[in-house]
Amino acid sequence: MPRAAAVPPTRTGLVRQARKIDRVLADTYPDARCELDFDNPFELLVVTVLSAQTTDKRVNAVRPTLFAAYPDAPAMAAADRETLEGIIGPLGFFRAKTESLLKLSAALVERHEGQVPPRLKDLVELPGVGRKTANVVLGNAFGIPGITVDTHFGRLARRFGWTEETDPVKAEHAVGALFPKKDWTMLSHHLIWHGRRCCHAQKPACGACPVAKLCPSYGAGPTDPEVAAKLLRTEGRA
Repeated sequence: MPRAAAVPPTRTGLVRQARKIDRVLADTYPDARCELDFDNPFELLVVTVLSAQTTDKRVNAVRPTLFAAYPDAPAMAAADRETLEGIIGPLGFFRAKTESLLKLSAALVERHEGQVPPRLKDLVELPGVGRKTANVVLGNAFGIPGITVDTHFGRLARRFGWTEETDPVKAEHAVGALFPKKDWTMLSHHLIWHGRRCCHAQKPACGACPVAKLCPSYGAGPTDPEVAAKLLRTEGRA
């Protein structure tokens, strides 16, 4: 069984270890991608906002009905509140989410002619949009590299010894400094997929982990291969 890998004592060693972990995860999850369905930047922005406190699978289920009724920002800004609440009701917190979508869509119409702006600065000034949501949109809808520090990404970055930061923005900058900017979006997908499928918050499947030999947190979960294999998920939380 592999022993826990020590965090390299030098900056260069940490960078090399981090990039090797990412290469292994890239080979492990060749299909890694955003698990929210979308056809354009507006749809991705909306479904990302809706994904808070629910699963991607549930958001994907209401998406066709939602965008059939409100295909763009002007249509959603003019939506009847009760009708919109009825569509997104299965997602939970539907009143708050309806309010967010109405304000967000109105802001897009008023400030950006109904279009989603491709700049972080502009995105985070929209109602209900933080850096995490903005980076999801930039990386996946516009091809502009961004790091998405969700709960999975933050947890794994700390377990790998890449950062001790718990603040998402500080963690984003710390991890980003270890990788070429061009790799940021896919790095996010690799860690999120691994966090959903193997490196769980409770009982990570250490004994079945493809990066066990490189991970300084090896042993945080069961190390017996058979026990660990039972903890693996073929699909994520989505």
